[in-house]
Amino acid sequence: MNGAAGCAEPNVLRSCLPNPTVGAVESLGARVLTGEVRAAARACRLVDDRGQGYRELLKELYPHTLRAFWIGITGSPGAGKSTLGARLVQHFRSQGRRVGVVAIDPSSPFSGGAILGDRIRMQEHFEDPEVFIRSVATRGAQGGLSRSAVDIARVLSAWGADVVLLETVGVGQDELEVAFAAHTTLVVMAPGMGDGVQAIKAGLLEVADVFAVNKADLPGAASTAADLEQMLSLGQEPAMASAGHHGYSHAMPMGQERAAEDAWRGTGKQSFRPPVVTCVASLGVGIQEVVAALEEHRIWQQTSPEGQLARLARGRQALLNTLRDEAARVVLERHAVELEELVGLIEAGRLDPYSACERLLAAAAALLLR
Repeated sequence: MNGAAGCAEPNVLRSCLPNPTVGAVESLGARVLTGEVRAAARACRLVDDRGQGYRELLKELYPHTLRAFWIGITGSPGAGKSTLGARLVQHFRSQGRRVGVVAIDPSSPFSGGAILGDRIRMQEHFEDPEVFIRSVATRGAQGGLSRSAVDIARVLSAWGADVVLLETVGVGQDELEVAFAAHTTLVVMAPGMGDGVQAIKAGLLEVADVFAVNKADLPGAASTAADLEQMLSLGQEPAMASAGHHGYSHAMPMGQERAAEDAWRGTGKQSFRPPVVTCVASLGVGIQEVVAALEEHRIWQQTSPEGQLARLARGRQALLNTLRDEAARVVLERHAVELEELVGLIEAGRLDPYSACERLLAAAAALLLR
């Protein structure tokens, strides 16, 4: 039984080092680096729960996480993301590559539970020791990824995955977080899912590095692909301000954003144009073409000046996300009383939330400077 199924067993979950010592965390990290599945499962659980010692574990693993190729998979519900993801796993395994999958499922706002449906859709890979599938719930996080998805992907990279698939929840058009996490973002679409322009106008066009029109055996697939090509032709030049990965422009300082645009104009080339590939994932048709498009973007990002800027922007966003999470943690852990007092003042109309935020930041800064 591979890591995904092992993580689902209650006895394994209870043994995931809820209060590990420093030595236990170091031992766990060393075992993850040897490729031990059970250790990777425990590390994933520790990171997902933000258990004691998880940051020390991630610090130990990070130098070993940079080799894997991260592919984000997003798109509307019903487009076939999980089916296509399973086919990609099958393809990479046929090449002898170890694969990690981080599949995000939405949490119920009432019970907090999640279906974790990818365990069902990818069960053909459960017995493969070279495939690690980790399903996690969003736990209220927005943007298509869970709070811990990126850190779990790092654990799987350190475990030895050559490729890590990050599949978003598929809730709509604003799943932009995956663009800041994955090296390459694959947007999956299907014919017959509503107006073609409506489907791509609110963010997915900017997020995508590769488009896969799935279910290409259905009527309307050719027109869906043609609509995408037309929209890309109309929007390609303005998108260059993002320096490669269309969603990155607002993560860059103005100087680098201008440098990216100057580099583009100097070479006479536009930004990487997302290829549009058709496939039928349920039949395994077109998978080679999808993989070729993903590899094309990977090579472009590694070798072009724009790709270098995109990588820098992704690293900057990762640091900002960590800084945001840690700042919130410090406030919640060390200033809980002040926070509740300020909430009461805001509710009573005696204080605005902006001034309250300034007070909390000042208190946190004073504590750090002691």
